[in-house]
Parts: sequence; C-alpha cells; structure tokens
Amino acid sequence: MNGISDKKLVFFGCPLDCDEKFDSIHEKRNGLWTMGKSDDPFNEVMAFIRPEVQQDLWMELGSVEIPTWLRPKPRSEDLLKINTESFIAFIDEDGCRRIAEDVAGMVSKKILPDIPCMIGIDHSLTGGVYKSLAEFYGRDNVSLIIIDSHTDAIPMSVLSDAIQYDIDTNPGSVHDPRDPFLYNRPDSYNASSFIHHMAAEGIINPKNLYIFGVSDYPEKKTFRIKDPRISRYIGAYAELKRRGTKIMTKKECMQAPQRLKTLLQMISTPYVYVSIDMDIGAINAVEGVRFRNWKGMTEGGIYKLVDALKILFARKVQLAGMDITEIDQRRAGEIYPAGRDQTFRIAATLIKKIGFGL
Repeated sequence: MNGISDKKLVFFGCPLDCDEKFDSIHEKRNGLWTMGKSDDPFNEVMAFIRPEVQQDLWMELGSVEIPTWLRPKPRSEDLLKINTESFIAFIDEDGCRRIAEDVAGMVSKKILPDIPCMIGIDHSLTGGVYKSLAEFYGRDNVSLIIIDSHTDAIPMSVLSDAIQYDIDTNPGSVHDPRDPFLYNRPDSYNASSFIHHMAAEGIINPKNLYIFGVSDYPEKKTFRIKDPRISRYIGAYAELKRRGTKIMTKKECMQAPQRLKTLLQMISTPYVYVSIDMDIGAINAVEGVRFRNWKGMTEGGIYKLVDALKILFARKVQLAGMDITEIDQRRAGEIYPAGRDQTFRIAATLIKKIGFGL
C-alpha cells in the first residue's frame, strides 16, 4: 500500500455543506432529508470500498457531527435557517475554520499514526486534516498535492473586488450589482480561501504545495488590466507562485504530462498528502459536485493525472493522508440524460488508486 506496511487507512466523513449560493439553498429547501435516506457521501463511497478492498488494510470511524441545517439535506425543522443570511453569517464568522479544527482534533486523537482518509464536502476541511499531520510529522516533512478545478487561495475581499470589476466592465456579467453579499465580506477561512490562510498562517510551507488541474487561473490578458481590483486578484496567484507553490492548469496537465512528472520529481519531503476536489471532473466525468462553473476532465483524464502520482511512491515517499471533497449529495448518483451519475464510484476508485495502489 504505497510503501506503507504497518499503517491502516482510516476512513471518516464530514458532511459540512455551507454553500451560500442561491441554487444550493433552493436545492436544500426542496430536498429535505427523509427517514432512511443518506445525507452523507461517506456512506455511498464506503459502499464501494468495503467489498472491494482487503479488510485488514483499513478501518472506518464514521463521520464528524455536523448540525443538521449545515448538512446537504436539512431537516424540516431547519427551514427557517435555510437562507442566504444564515449561511453568509456562518462563513463570515469563520464557521468553516471551527469545523476544520474539529476535524484536526479527530485526526490527532483517533487516527494518527495511521493514515486519515476523509470523505467530505466542503474543501476547507482539508486544512484541518493537513494541520494535524503537519504537527505530527513536522510541517516541512509533508507536501500537499491538491487536484482541483479551483485554486482556492483567493481572500474574500479580493474575490469581491474582482466580481465588482466584472459588474462594472462586462455588460453580460452574471453577477447582480444589487446583491448585498458581494460587498464588505471579511477575509474568512472558507472553501475558496483556505489555501491562502494555510500559507499566510504558516500551516504549510508554500514550497511544498502543488495544485494541479485548475481552470480558474487568470488568462494572460487579465495580467494587462490596470484596475487595482484586478491587480489584487492576480496578485493572490502571483504571491503563491513567488513563494514557491507549483500550479498547473487543467490544459497544462493534459498537454504537458512531462512537466507534471518533473514537478512530482521535485517533491523531497518524506510524506505527501493528496486532496482531490471532485469538481475536477465537473460536467464531464461527474455531475454530483457542488461547483460546476468550469468543465472538468474526463474520467480517463482524472485517472491519468492520479496515476502519475505513482512516481512518488516508487521513490519511497509515504502517503500521510488523503481526502475526497466537494461531493454534492443531492446530485450525486442521480439519473441524468447521459445515464446515472458516477461520482461515488469514481471517488472510490481514486481512493483505491492512491490509498491502496490498486
């Protein structure tokens, strides 16, 4: 199992779903939990793992407790809380960080020195698992590889400014200038900013951070825009790279596999943590993901990218932990015109490839 003989993979879930977008809230209000139905992707992914992986290689703990109104399928008694204001308040008051700290505590107290494997929803939770591992092994001994369509390193105030620029200059902007939640947002720790906070707070050494598959990296023409709002936006990406973070776009991953191999060969830490945001295959391999604003890779393309990581384990780098995040429990596994969504099965396959070398 990836160079590890005496450690088990320990599975746990965390069904935090605090997305404040209108579509998500509408789905929640119309998809309330009912008795006997799952509102946690942990259950569906584990249904593939249990019969397919040798049982003495892993354990499972169940999921972190999350208030019902913050889960993907709230209860009927939660309806008064299922609104934009409630979710904005949770995010702006650093609610995601508090749950990530709960995750860190679970990993430290119940899993280590074994290998945590989180099946979750909100990607900010990755920061909690990684923090625990960095404290256990030493920050500079654990590299973090993130496979994601989004860079997740943009402070809220910077993102709001970029949206306001789009409203001001783009007649076809999808953003509503009357939306009060585009303005005066604090720089909270959340799914779109957690990498920024991890680097700024010294939780991770940016030189040991690798982000593969992104679709939101600014186009070349964006770097020529003089507006200070855009300067701050592209500056967030530039600062990461200046401090040593390696970023490869989806296009580069598909067209320049040798560069990917070269970057992986640069990893010198004895441990690596792998985080996969399932929107890496949005509107292509999978439908059951929370953010579908970028078209992701095909199923084969995702496997090819993940299989490239085997170069690490051939060099005796050990897997410190991994996670699968951003599964949309309301959409995953449903039937669409192209057939039944395969998010859960593909997530399980990725775990088997990375966690067990299968």
